[in-house]
Amino acid sequence: MRVIYLVPALLCILLSSSSLTSTQTSDTATNTTVLDVDGHELQAGTKYYIFPAQSGNGGAAGGGLALASRDRTCPFYVMQENVEASNGLPLRFLAMDNKQVISLSTDLNIVFYAATICVQSTAWRLGGLDEITGRRYVTSGGVTGRPGAVTVSNWFKIEKNGNGSGYKIVFCPSVCSSCKVACGNVGVVIEDGKRWLGLTDEPHVVMFKKQEKEEQAWKALSENNSTPSGADRGRGRGRGRGRGGRNNNDRGNQQQNH
Repeated sequence: MRVIYLVPALLCILLSSSSLTSTQTSDTATNTTVLDVDGHELQAGTKYYIFPAQSGNGGAAGGGLALASRDRTCPFYVMQENVEASNGLPLRFLAMDNKQVISLSTDLNIVFYAATICVQSTAWRLGGLDEITGRRYVTSGGVTGRPGAVTVSNWFKIEKNGNGSGYKIVFCPSVCSSCKVACGNVGVVIEDGKRWLGLTDEPHVVMFKKQEKEEQAWKALSENNSTPSGADRGRGRGRGRGRGGRNNNDRGNQQQNH
C-alpha cells in the first residue's frame, strides 16, 4: 500500500522538476535573445527600424538611421536623422551562424534595405581612421557573409546596454581569430549639425521596431508611382515607438526593394 501512495508523490515531484527546468530554459532564452519594442524576438532577414531607446527634450535624441554622403563621394556614411519623428531607412540583420533568431553577442551583418546613387552594397562597414578627425566612421559598401580576415570590418554585434535600458551596437568581431581588432561602441558623432555613426566611448543606445506589413505595401506603391528622385523614405504611417505613432515626413533618399 505504501508504494501506491508514493507513486502520486513521485509524479508530483517529477512534474514540478520538469516545469522548473522549462521555466529556466525560457528565461535563459529571453536573456540571450534580442527583442524588439513589442517584446518579439529579432528575426534575421526581417526589416526593422533602429531608433534611440529614449526620446530627448524637444526631439534632441534624434530619429532613425539612414545613409548620406559625408564628403560628396562614395561610399555613403551611416547617419542618424536629426528629426525625432523620422523613421530613417529599414535594415536587416544577417547572423554569421545563419540562425533565424538574433542573439546577443552574435556576429552580424547589418544591411539597409535601400539603394543609393553609389550603386554599391548598403551593408555596414567600419571605415579606417579619418585623416582629419582621427575617428572611424560606419559606412556602406560592406560585404555580407564570407567571415574572415578580408571581411572583418563588416561584422557587428548587439549587446545589452550596461544600465539595462535598450541595446547597443558594438564593433568587436570574432570572425577572425588571427586578426587584431580594436573593439568599441558604435555611437553618434555630431559634426556641423549632422549625426554620423562611428566608434565612440558612449554607445548609441537603441531599440528595434519591426516595419509593419501595411507600411511596406504603402512604400512599394509609393515607389511604383513616383520617380526615383521623389521617392520618400519611411513616411507617414507612424512608427509606434511605444510613445504613440507619429506622421513622418522624411528626407528623400532613393530607395528600392532588393
